[in-house]
Amino acid sequence: MMRNENLKEKTAKGLFWGALNSGATQVLSLLLGIFLARLLSPDDYGIVGILAIFIAIAGNLQSSGFTQGLINLKAPTRRDYSAVFWFNIIASFSIYTILFFSAPLIADYFHQPALLKLSRLIFLGFVISSFGIAPSAYMYKNMMNRENAIIAIAASLISGLTGIALAYCGYGYWSLAWQQLTYVAVTTVSRYYCTRFCPMFDFDFSPIKKMFGFSVKILLTNIINTVSTNVLTFIFGRLYPISQVGNFYQAFKWDTMASGVVSGAVAQVAQPVMVDIREDNEREVRVFRKMTRVTAMFSFAVMFGLALVAKEFIHVTIGEKWADCVPLLQILCVSGAFMPFYTLYQNLTISKGRSDLYFWCTTALIVLQIGLVALFHESGMQWIVVGYTTITILWLLVWQFVANRLIGLRLLDMLKDVAPFCLLALLVMVVTYAATQFITSYVLLLICRVLMAVVLYYLALKLLRVKILSECEEFFLRRFMKKDAP
Repeated sequence: MMRNENLKEKTAKGLFWGALNSGATQVLSLLLGIFLARLLSPDDYGIVGILAIFIAIAGNLQSSGFTQGLINLKAPTRRDYSAVFWFNIIASFSIYTILFFSAPLIADYFHQPALLKLSRLIFLGFVISSFGIAPSAYMYKNMMNRENAIIAIAASLISGLTGIALAYCGYGYWSLAWQQLTYVAVTTVSRYYCTRFCPMFDFDFSPIKKMFGFSVKILLTNIINTVSTNVLTFIFGRLYPISQVGNFYQAFKWDTMASGVVSGAVAQVAQPVMVDIREDNEREVRVFRKMTRVTAMFSFAVMFGLALVAKEFIHVTIGEKWADCVPLLQILCVSGAFMPFYTLYQNLTISKGRSDLYFWCTTALIVLQIGLVALFHESGMQWIVVGYTTITILWLLVWQFVANRLIGLRLLDMLKDVAPFCLLALLVMVVTYAATQFITSYVLLLICRVLMAVVLYYLALKLLRVKILSECEEFFLRRFMKKDAP
């Protein structure tokens, strides 16, 4: 019983600090992003957005899936962490060398000469971050979510102010590049400060061999998952003018930022918790369903709410020059509401050691997405995004089938956990829209819709006596009472 309570408290604390981490960093990114978007143009964002897929894939290759491999070990040793550290250092310098000489090809492919020097600078980010992968794995394995939250907030603030200062001085897209490098550098140094990690110098790579079978599947899957996430920006960079790519990248950024508030909190606790209880099938199902209800309660409200206020939000914050990104943002918010569930399913699969299933599910999805673009690229960017959103939602049924095979999780139970929150959030947004559509001022409309939607959603949850809301409130109250106690 005591172990049960410890796990419950551990999970709750992890979700609390994970939510604080995601929420605070996203709020900072929101505020800092507003300043940057006002100072920069769609062309600036388009040029940097094109490189997003290369940065992400390089990061996947650099970590090689060993971060998840370390977390999945019951009790990783210092030797395990050191082996991963040295492997990542060697891999990152090797990959940077390849990318450095590939920069001219990247610039030619997208017909953007500016990408030559810009890509070589931005790619330095994953070399710097390679030094922090082993400490990062240690922090996630030990659920040091409070420290992770502090690091993320500090890094976001320092890097954001750096980007704004450079943009103000007229450095254009270079300000976005230096913002990314600053974030990586601050994060890496801070992880060493929190963990006091010091690698062993005997260069024993035997732990790498032990984790290789599991980790290489995670690596391949992460690369494919990265391609899936960034495929539209990559293809749009080739097919459409750079300003249109910038509008899509701006919409994608706000969508990812919002859904990341929930996904980030879930990601910090899902795999470590599921690893702890993977020998107890009944508890696995119970814990997974509870995390699903918490995810659903927040995800649909946040994402449907952003879709509701997208027009006035964009006009008030970053200006009318970004008006073309509004319909793209609204469509992406629909799929964004379901993205945190991917995080849950994927971490469940990894915790069971089935990186092969993770690989094949993600591979099949990217094949479908590429096929979609091939079929509808002449219909225009907006229709491609609609198709992308539809596939993203429907593909969750495949992940549900996998979860059923792994732990016996029934589709009907998942629908019972998810559908009520989806319908309730949708109803609240419809009522809010109808009640406020007569307001003509964008500022007043934004304020009224946000306040009304939050109040209506909370009151509806209270009136319906939603148990998961009561448990969240009790946890927060206990934490604050503990702080106030003498």
